[in-house]
Amino acid sequence: MSRSMIDAARELFNSFDNAQRTRGLFDFTDINERKKWFYTPTNHGGLPLAEMSSRQHRMVHKLLATALSEGGYVTVSTIMGLENVLDRLDGFVAEFERERGRDPLLYWISFFGSPLDNGYWSWRFGGHHVSLHFTLNAGEIISTTPCFLGADPANSLLLGPHLLRPLAAAEDLAREFIHSLTAEQRISAVVNTVPPTDIVGANRSALSEGDTALPMSDIWRKQFDGALGDAMQKIQMRADAELSITAEDLRNLSFSRVPKGLSAHHLTNSQRGDLKELLKVYLNRVSDDAADREWAKLSDDKIQELSFLWAGGTEKGQPHYYRVQGTRLFVEYDNTQRGTNHIHTVWRDLENDFGGDVLANHYTNEH
Repeated sequence: MSRSMIDAARELFNSFDNAQRTRGLFDFTDINERKKWFYTPTNHGGLPLAEMSSRQHRMVHKLLATALSEGGYVTVSTIMGLENVLDRLDGFVAEFERERGRDPLLYWISFFGSPLDNGYWSWRFGGHHVSLHFTLNAGEIISTTPCFLGADPANSLLLGPHLLRPLAAAEDLAREFIHSLTAEQRISAVVNTVPPTDIVGANRSALSEGDTALPMSDIWRKQFDGALGDAMQKIQMRADAELSITAEDLRNLSFSRVPKGLSAHHLTNSQRGDLKELLKVYLNRVSDDAADREWAKLSDDKIQELSFLWAGGTEKGQPHYYRVQGTRLFVEYDNTQRGTNHIHTVWRDLENDFGGDVLANHYTNEH
């Protein structure tokens, strides 16, 4: 699939006119922009769908379909379509200093280095609740993280009535897993009774010891002031107040290089199998060959080195958060906003997000 993804990237890149290429192409060495990412409805950087032709939209989706598994592509497409649903929930008003606050055409594509070259290059696709990053060298994918998917609303009413739940497996499998634990195992797994208001790693390019969830206003390319800035601050204060989160809660849930929670070493074989099923929701977002490369890092011994952390209530409808962490693997999930109808999920590689220290390798190989 690397070959078909590269071909799709080149087809899209070659379709850009000069103005589009100026917007969508960055130097691979522009590490500040290359490692910048968001999941809020902000400018994600690069060329937005709104400034592309319908033909180019097709090319973007072809690129996504070659990079992702079938389930991954359908989920991403559904999340993008939720912008229309969210617009209705918000009352079809203009927000965030733009004509349409929730807009399925405000998803951006960026290339770092040319896909026509055979050395290091990467591409990024992002918009509200989607942030995908693929780094390549010599025609091979070397990194597929960070990989963020969110859903707001997490549950939408369909005809029937049925519910549209793009990230249902990330929620349901984790709840089934926490319910499968013995009372003794739960003591280790449930680190805090109160969940954070957001994923702890937020949109940081790298995680550091003691990191905690960031205020919503910090997860934007532009920092708002005036009435909009005040409104965002009130939203954050209301979210914190609803959870009654304290400084101690933040410390308990802060990032640590030594994983917190229940070690998979203390799980039964059946429970480790259930944990692996949960991880498939994250690693199997990408194409089969890319996912196989990631699964190769998770031998049975490596699975035993993982830890599972839960915070918040364990029953449906209660605000909750979980984390799966190993030496490299870092998965986060939260559902604490909009009355537990707003999910964030992310899969990261603590050593190889954005390809790790590929810039040093790039200079070594080029000079």
